[in-house]
Amino acid sequence: MHPEFERIAPPGSSGIKIIIVGAGYGGLACAIELWSICGHHPGLNLHNYLGEHIRFQASVQPLFGAYSYNGHRAEIHQVLYNYAESLGVQINLGKEVVSCWEDEERGVSGVTTVDGELYEADLVVASDGVRSPARKYVLGYTDTPRPSGYAVYRAWFDAAEQGVDKDPLTRYFTTDGDVFYGWIGQDVHMLSSSSRDGKSISWVITHRDDTPLLDQWSFPGKMEDVLKIVEGWDPRCAAILSKAPACIDWKLIVHDPLPTWISKVSRVVLIGDAAHPFLPTSAQGASQAIEDGVTLAVVLQLAGKPSVPLAIRSWEHIRYQRVREAQLMGESTRDKWHQAKPGDRGEHLDMPRPEWLFAFDAEAHAYSVYGDIAKKIEEEGYQLPTLS
Repeated sequence: MHPEFERIAPPGSSGIKIIIVGAGYGGLACAIELWSICGHHPGLNLHNYLGEHIRFQASVQPLFGAYSYNGHRAEIHQVLYNYAESLGVQINLGKEVVSCWEDEERGVSGVTTVDGELYEADLVVASDGVRSPARKYVLGYTDTPRPSGYAVYRAWFDAAEQGVDKDPLTRYFTTDGDVFYGWIGQDVHMLSSSSRDGKSISWVITHRDDTPLLDQWSFPGKMEDVLKIVEGWDPRCAAILSKAPACIDWKLIVHDPLPTWISKVSRVVLIGDAAHPFLPTSAQGASQAIEDGVTLAVVLQLAGKPSVPLAIRSWEHIRYQRVREAQLMGESTRDKWHQAKPGDRGEHLDMPRPEWLFAFDAEAHAYSVYGDIAKKIEEEGYQLPTLS
């Protein structure tokens, strides 16, 4: 907690009752922060598709005063989950939420589950992912995504079980700690890394895909299709790709920026992927979801129970433009890699790590700006910042 406010709001003191739908990164981060107040990362070795080394991007530690850690997102998610449980956060798994509602007169909101159970609170936080059912309630219409023109094949597997250490074309993933390698070609790029000191391997390959958008976006992948993409490439690519016992074919879809993330009564709010899905090349989806949750906790603490709607409007104003800028960074990273020529070299090929994005304390920022933003909203009415 920000030291200036450390003793203002002990756990449970706000009296605000909140329902969080979804226990992903955003939902758990929000729950942890709300409860509180109411490694090593390898450098990127980048190659062109022929296998020529074109750039090494060192992992500066610490970067802007903070250290990074390398690991599978599921393992990191488990850390958050375990910590939330240790705090005493009530987590009800297997409760499928089918609808949200709010009552302006009583100043409450709630959710209904598929079993007909009714839960009531002062605020509903919908952290229910890219296919969020709550999005329709907030918007008043169905937001239809569109194909991005790209898809990814991705896999995660145990290095020893798949013989990664036995193959001279893949052994380097396991012999010197964790490594991170990338290959770029026209309209395609591939990233592969090891973690847990070379014991686990992951890879993802982003490629053109014009498949019509269906109700389902994730399918079992076919390895013959994966390997076809890297025909004629550096042989190390096919070698590490073929080690995976299975893979996922995941269609990348795009949601245009939503006009709002909050309901008319400001008692239901979308956070994380429910509000702003990210492309994988942004490497910011989980991070921005966590920032959402942290910021939301701060504004609710400062506003107090009588001013929940004001807190939510202030939160949206704080987060809206920053999230959009982070989303656009993912598109520009993809495009620069996919349009690179074989002879391209230099730092312009790096994965961006701008100070405005990485040297950011969402909690401290929320504490510092909330008062002015809330005052302006009260005096002038609420308007979202204009997107750039």
